[in-house]
Amino acid sequence: MSAVSPAPRPLPPQSGARRGRRLPLLLAGSVVAALAVSAWEPHDRATWFLETVWVIAGLPLLFLTWRRFPMTGLLCCLLAAHALVLVVGGHYTYAQVPLGDWVRDTLGLERNPYDRFGHLMQGFVPAILVRELLVRTSPLRGSRWLAPLTVCACLAFSAVFEMLEWAAAVIGGGGGRLPGHTGRCVGHAVGHVLRPRRRHRLAPPAQPAPRPAPARAGASVTRVAAPARQ
Repeated sequence: MSAVSPAPRPLPPQSGARRGRRLPLLLAGSVVAALAVSAWEPHDRATWFLETVWVIAGLPLLFLTWRRFPMTGLLCCLLAAHALVLVVGGHYTYAQVPLGDWVRDTLGLERNPYDRFGHLMQGFVPAILVRELLVRTSPLRGSRWLAPLTVCACLAFSAVFEMLEWAAAVIGGGGGRLPGHTGRCVGHAVGHVLRPRRRHRLAPPAQPAPRPAPARAGASVTRVAAPARQ
């Protein structure tokens, strides 16, 4: 008779939890390392802070709420990727990221398209986050309203984000530092609205030439030359 192989021992419950914690810790460590490297001599310190403040505030928030709301591996990877996009854009500024320059030269584009990739991440990653929040904390799971409300939340978040960038650019005078030409266009529009209106003095309208008085009927106007004196 062949020996029967013993059945595999079930893993203790803590081993699965440990495996589930490795990925978030690895991703968080990578983001922190990238954040520290990007803080070393960035192109513009103010731009770096404005772009990475979301990462600086988001990491402690995730750690504080992890026990009550642990996130899925997919969402952790997407958040880490979005954080890396923000960190790289904050270090170089979106218009001068080397990867974007390479894409521009390879595809023959007019400008650096790195900001468009950032906008894609800004719309896609919050959608996954909002959907997971609604599915796990609201009665919308399986509802037809889940997708529309997710899209509305992402649009609202993007609108608030752009308004905050606009306010920071107006206050700091850095309208040209926003991704692409957004800051420049917004700065010009805001400046046109907020600058004091000049009071242009309009030239008075030209007066029409006076019409000659009509001659009386039967009257002739003749001038007789005076005779010369001898």
